[in-house]
Amino acid sequence: MGAVLISAAELREELAANKIHLLDVRWALGDPDGPQHYLDGHIPGAVFVDLETELAAAPSPARGRHPLPDPGTFEKCARSWGLGADEPVVVYDATGGMAAARAWWLLRWAGVDNVRILDGGLPAWTASGGELATGAEPDPTPGDLVVRPGALPVIDADAAAKWSGVLLDARAGERFRGEVEPVDPQAGHIPGAVSAPTAENLYPTGHFRTAEELCERFAEFGDGPVAVYCGSGVTAAHEIAALAIAGIDAALYPGSWSQWSNDPKRPVATGA
Repeated sequence: MGAVLISAAELREELAANKIHLLDVRWALGDPDGPQHYLDGHIPGAVFVDLETELAAAPSPARGRHPLPDPGTFEKCARSWGLGADEPVVVYDATGGMAAARAWWLLRWAGVDNVRILDGGLPAWTASGGELATGAEPDPTPGDLVVRPGALPVIDADAAAKWSGVLLDARAGERFRGEVEPVDPQAGHIPGAVSAPTAENLYPTGHFRTAEELCERFAEFGDGPVAVYCGSGVTAAHEIAALAIAGIDAALYPGSWSQWSNDPKRPVATGA
């Protein structure tokens, strides 16, 4: 797997010399105003990407809140963003990569190698002296990207239930323990999973921790193949990006807790 991150300084240098596709993926649970945030200020040339409609299929209890999109539909979206074969892509948000990592993961899963997350996101860009554009950008020239799904591994609920390695739960600790559950029908976690909150992959600035620090963090959870889930497969992608920085391959359970907790046949564990 190629480089996961690009710094704001590196991005400014590369933009001055090369064509780079910029994807603005601002989204957060409970904040539906990503399109307005984009219009209020974005990196010049960036295209807004809607996580709910372009990076996920329609939600359902059977598949979860953010199922993986149909490959053909995702290809049409990626082409509408202007993406072509072998062209570099940088994705960003304003929340430490929590949403942008979903675009990073999907593009890597679709066979796009040259895609990176802007480390620190939009705050890092402005702190480095980067300018912002307002309003809508011209529609990009449609690209010719061919989506080839399967470049990154995924697992389903049955595989998660019998996972023999390390199954990481990327949600906040209180949701893992079952103390609160703001969106899904049951509180708790998949039996055998380990709590590994995504937020702990970041410094308070919203930048990813170093590879060495992430190696130490993930080593504490044990040995063996790694799989990751969260509430709906979004922040789990961020965890997989952090694992990739540490040099560790990991599978995504896309349905995650939103699918698992809607199935009455699935057992639920609570506590630490």
